[in-house]
Amino acid sequence: MTDNELFNTLSLLRIDGVGDIVAKKLINHLGSAQAVFEAKKQQLTAIEGVGEVLYKSLQDKEVFKLAEAEMKFIQEEKITPLLYTEKEYPERLKHCIDGPVLLFSSGNINLERRKTISIVGTRQMTSYGADFCRKLIEDIAPLNPVIISGFAYGVDIFAHQLAMEHNLQTVGVLAHGLNQIYPKVHKKYMAKMEENGGFFTEFWSSSNPDRENFVKRNRIVAGLSEATIIIESADKGGSLITANIANDYNRDVFAVPGRITDKYSAGCNDLIKSQRAHLLTGAADLLYMLNWDIEEQKPAAVQKQLFITLEDEEQKVYDFLQKNGKELMDIIALECGMPVFKLSSLLLTMELKGVIRPLPGKLFEAI
Repeated sequence: MTDNELFNTLSLLRIDGVGDIVAKKLINHLGSAQAVFEAKKQQLTAIEGVGEVLYKSLQDKEVFKLAEAEMKFIQEEKITPLLYTEKEYPERLKHCIDGPVLLFSSGNINLERRKTISIVGTRQMTSYGADFCRKLIEDIAPLNPVIISGFAYGVDIFAHQLAMEHNLQTVGVLAHGLNQIYPKVHKKYMAKMEENGGFFTEFWSSSNPDRENFVKRNRIVAGLSEATIIIESADKGGSLITANIANDYNRDVFAVPGRITDKYSAGCNDLIKSQRAHLLTGAADLLYMLNWDIEEQKPAAVQKQLFITLEDEEQKVYDFLQKNGKELMDIIALECGMPVFKLSSLLLTMELKGVIRPLPGKLFEAI
């Protein structure tokens, strides 16, 4: 994309009343964003859905200043902008009517002819959800799929971490500009993700992680993938919105069933009951429904980490388990002086580092 094309597209997207659908209609009709600004009133008002009010809005010169500022950020930070008409723009997202006109990218993302799935779910992931997600990604890793998620707490970041553990490309879709990261605690994962994968966003550097942005972000998570998998969800939540959007895009949706008494299985059970999602009991279900062949590729090599650095609290937990052997989570929390909710997250991180392993009955032991 030329600088001129980028500048005019950015300017167009800042016009009042111009969203992704209207912008695409204007560009498709007139040929380019620049042509939209150069068009005569008669040309514009002849386009269905474009009236007198929008024509007047196109005369607003303030949008050019905003576009200039964003272009400066893009160039300085070496962000890659992708226009929906370009070959490099994700192919599956091109087929979504409300897909973003511009997608901003960082890292080393390559989705061309790749198996791509989105894995989402609750921010309050349970051990049941974690165990299922771990086994699923382990089983499909030989196919070298791209794992898409929203880089949020819980299921999202766990899916990203597991993908990196198996040397799989993983992409985080953000609800804000690439000048920041939310949640801040996940900043430590950015560099490794950008080595093999990276980040997409439609939001400018002036955008904050506002509530409504997460809903908009979810359509990109759904649109990028062949299928969306809901690991765990309460009866309300962002992952259910993603599932509904994926259904609207005629993409496959899978949900992991759970006990009817489990709060974070209620949403998944309802998706299955209402036939808005396929029941997912393991990788075999996914491979069958998507017609994936496990023999297509050899397993990706996983290099074992020889020297592992533990944070202070991780070291404390590890030393305790080494000394005492198998122990319950509640006892570990009590003896190490930390709340259970914090320990739960810590144990997941340590498990990914390969220094502990979970055992039946909520027991853990050092490796």
